Amino acid sequence: MFKWLQKQDIRFYSFLTSRQVSPKVNKFLRFYTRLGDGYVWVLVLIVLFSQNTWIELQPMVVRALTAAGVSLALYWLVKLSTRRKRPFVALKEVKAQVPPLDKYSFPSGHVMNNIAPGMVIFMLNPFIGWIVVLMPLSWGMLRVYFGVHWLSDIIAGALLGVLSAFISLFVLFPPL
Repeated sequence: MFKWLQKQDIRFYSFLTSRQVSPKVNKFLRFYTRLGDGYVWVLVLIVLFSQNTWIELQPMVVRALTAAGVSLALYWLVKLSTRRKRPFVALKEVKAQVPPLDKYSFPSGHVMNNIAPGMVIFMLNPFIGWIVVLMPLSWGMLRVYFGVHWLSDIIAGALLGVLSAFISLFVLFPPL
């Protein structure tokens, strides 16, 4: 099973990286990917606070932060249990084009830890929520392109991020 998955990951990586872009586009995509380091949340909060009061936003913010906390706990548990090598470590011909934030690949923390609060926001405010769910998925695909993740890391990160959001929304803060 794992050999088959690794083979599919390598095939997808090869497919994705065979589509090279211009140096200017590549530079922009590296910048865009770095937004997944947490910088985008400042803009999200500015947009949300421009449309709502703190009293209106408090339930969403508490649930989103809780989802992020659940996600981080799951992230480290899974990351340190699996210790999967990143593409640039596993394959000699791959060079990381963006710096990884930690040593191991599985799951993608950029996807997982941004999808978790993003899903909470999506469930409570779809107007902006769809953006903060799609952006981490695009960052994940770019992190495959840049040689620091496998596709299965992105898929697992997305699923665990959604799970974290649902734990926050329906287990820790059940609807009234």
